[in-house]
Amino acid sequence: MASPEDHATLSASSSSRWLSCTPSVVFSAPYDKERKDTTFTAEGTAAHALAELKLQLDTGKITKRKFNSQFKKFKADSEFYSTSFEEFVDDYVGFVNETIASYEQPEVELEQRVNFSDWVPEGFGTSDVVIMTDSVLHIVDLKFGKGVPVSAIENTQLMLYALGTYYEFNLAYDFETVRMTIHQPRLYDTSTYELSVKELLDWGDNFVKPRAKLAMSGEGEFVPSEKACRFCPAKAVCKARADKNLQDAIKYDFADSNELEPGQISDILTNSKEIKKWLEDIEEWALIQARDKGQHFDGWKLVEGRSNRKITNADVAASILTEAGYSDIFKPQELLTLTNLEKLVGKKKFGELLNDIIVKPEGKPTLVVETDKRPEISSIGQAVKDFE
Repeated sequence: MASPEDHATLSASSSSRWLSCTPSVVFSAPYDKERKDTTFTAEGTAAHALAELKLQLDTGKITKRKFNSQFKKFKADSEFYSTSFEEFVDDYVGFVNETIASYEQPEVELEQRVNFSDWVPEGFGTSDVVIMTDSVLHIVDLKFGKGVPVSAIENTQLMLYALGTYYEFNLAYDFETVRMTIHQPRLYDTSTYELSVKELLDWGDNFVKPRAKLAMSGEGEFVPSEKACRFCPAKAVCKARADKNLQDAIKYDFADSNELEPGQISDILTNSKEIKKWLEDIEEWALIQARDKGQHFDGWKLVEGRSNRKITNADVAASILTEAGYSDIFKPQELLTLTNLEKLVGKKKFGELLNDIIVKPEGKPTLVVETDKRPEISSIGQAVKDFE
């Protein structure tokens, strides 16, 4: 099921983009129509549906009989259901139940529709879990993806949900503190951000409201960034993004030296990820335009890509070769990959059976930005310097 906010002009889920790059909403609207839901989106929707069903049972909102009936139907109908899928959902459900239990007699709302139109024109959305006490408003959000961690720290989507929830319930509760948590079970990552109601309202009144007004009218300055551009429908054709990346790529004056200095290499590495992503986005967009819309780009042509030969029917091929007198045509049976074995057996049982014979080798050293959560390792060069 699609979230209602998917149809909002200024959705909470895309707020990190339109709050920083206000003209992007109007500019990208023609390209937004061409986007389609992905398998990842559908899988996330299924995970939310199953989590809601389990939490409805745990919070007493439905009976065990109704749960069993709906759960049976979900398992039969969902293309994403598997033992491991349910275990990851259960991880999130368990976390939510623990969070609820940490409060004294809280009110809990699931899939709560929130209205933040006092700050954002036609602003509305759906919050996964809302936990309320006399003084605390706590919002918990499930992110089922396994790409990159999403932090709750100053997360604009959750902050807009908090504004909408405050608007809905502030007459019944004397909220003083707002907590927002993102739980990502497949990345084993959880983060929480806390601020006062006063700080939240100040952000809504003095930052969100004026920028939302600019965004609705397509005004303001284009401000390309990794976060703002990542899911922008017009990211491949945006001139402001192109200007930024081209400037980052050619901004150095190398006349004084034939050798790059360490500081210059550091700066290039910092910009390289976004520049490479920008080039990939342009290549993907150009291919789609040429393949699906007949667009011609000077100096380029659409051709059939390289492919490998394959046997259409392995059983028939084996029979033919065996009859022809060939015997050594089969390779020994191989184990499935570790990921597929865990999916087949189930995460918990898999750990019980094979935990003692599974190792994780040290990863190949790689350069990342300093804000990466992984601890720094010593290089060979640094070790030599330390020894000296």
